[in-house]
Amino acid sequence: MRIAVCPGSFDPVTNGHLDIIARASKMFDKVIVAVLHNSSKNSMFTIEERVEILKNNCADLENVEIDSFSGLLIDFMELKNAQVIIKGLRAVSDFEYEMQMALMNRKLNQNIETVFMMTSSKYSYLSSSIVKEVARLGGCIHGLVPDSVEEELIKRFNIGG
Repeated sequence: MRIAVCPGSFDPVTNGHLDIIARASKMFDKVIVAVLHNSSKNSMFTIEERVEILKNNCADLENVEIDSFSGLLIDFMELKNAQVIIKGLRAVSDFEYEMQMALMNRKLNQNIETVFMMTSSKYSYLSSSIVKEVARLGGCIHGLVPDSVEEELIKRFNIGG
């Protein structure tokens, strides 16, 4: 069984993330979406909220599992018997950092490959940080994130109220 892991902070999950997850689910027997718990990062959504949002938005993808981890991704991969890391790329600027991470992961475990997937062009400018900033400033984020995330961001930033 070919198991892939799609890691990220997903704070919040965007439609770009969901696009990569859905496309990866067609390529592998199982895709584990691994939400990174980074205690040194001040996240807007708790790890539990991010996992729940992903579970709700990936429920129709039968071979997708949602989990969380902290520490080295390679350790999580070994725990899950996964062979492939899925990373979405929006632009060339993403590639340099992601290539460094892929090479380090390969050094830590040469049996694990990294597969880069180009995001759909309609999401190439999209990031969680941009979504949060636009929402904070009262801009329209409709269509950039799942409806439940849009509603939660509006509530958290007290927009229109």
